[in-house]
Amino acid sequence: MLTNLGRQLLGGVITAIANFIRWTGVSPNLITFIGFCLTAASAVFIAQGRFLIAGIVLFVAGSFDALDGALARVTGRVSRYGAFLDSTLDRYSEAICFLGLLLYYTKADRIVEVVLIYVAIIGSLLVSYTRARAEGVGVSCKVGLFTRAERWGTLVLGLLFNQVPLALWVLAIFSNITALQRIYAVWRATGGERGG
Repeated sequence: MLTNLGRQLLGGVITAIANFIRWTGVSPNLITFIGFCLTAASAVFIAQGRFLIAGIVLFVAGSFDALDGALARVTGRVSRYGAFLDSTLDRYSEAICFLGLLLYYTKADRIVEVVLIYVAIIGSLLVSYTRARAEGVGVSCKVGLFTRAERWGTLVLGLLFNQVPLALWVLAIFSNITALQRIYAVWRATGGERGG
């Protein structure tokens, strides 16, 4: 939902920025890597409990995540490896943010938040895995409430407004619901156990 809305609202702006950047010769893969580095910096701030600055940095990192694909399109440098690298670093980015949260809440001896982080990690990884595995059996699977954009937005808002435990509850519940939605979608698309 947020992915489509973001493309509608900001697509023109992102494309304009990408057109500006293309004259520098910077590669889309470098933009992807810079976004990952910013996310890692955000995770350091999270581990220190500096949630506001972490949220700001994570928001900026998200703009790089949107920009790399646009830059690849306007420069004609779309590649299978670029798509693979982007998806892989997206998973590392989510994991490193959760690591920051885990360090912070473990140090604070907050067991409920630690469990929520674990459940949210499982849900986030399964949302991505179910899509990748579905595509491996020939089924397009982009359905679900909480894709990467929704998960990123939830964490950013939780950090900015100092409501991280609430954000963790939302992430833990809705990322796993999304994974189940995708399992069901693939079951329907393939005919289930009778689908050959």
